[in-house]
Amino acid sequence: MTKQFIRVLYNIDCEWESFEPIYRTYVNDELFAERTWRWTDCYLEEMLQIEADPGEYVIRHELVPPHLAILTVTDMHVDFGPATIKNNILKITEHED
Repeated sequence: MTKQFIRVLYNIDCEWESFEPIYRTYVNDELFAERTWRWTDCYLEEMLQIEADPGEYVIRHELVPPHLAILTVTDMHVDFGPATIKNNILKITEHED
């Protein structure tokens, strides 16, 4: 199998109180990013760049406890590469369809 380069784009928003929450982004169990949310009344456009063998990968986001926040991810889609995404499951194929 040949590793494929995939770019995933999505919007992320966080509603919080008191202190700035920290969130993590994982692909399967590999930590891809950890960020502190410092913004109010806006969302961020995020990008994941993944180089991996064809297969299925779970993309997940989680808040680091303790937190008083709600994290929302929308419009997750593949921007580049031979892959599709549905319900946070990234399916990488050998070649673009």
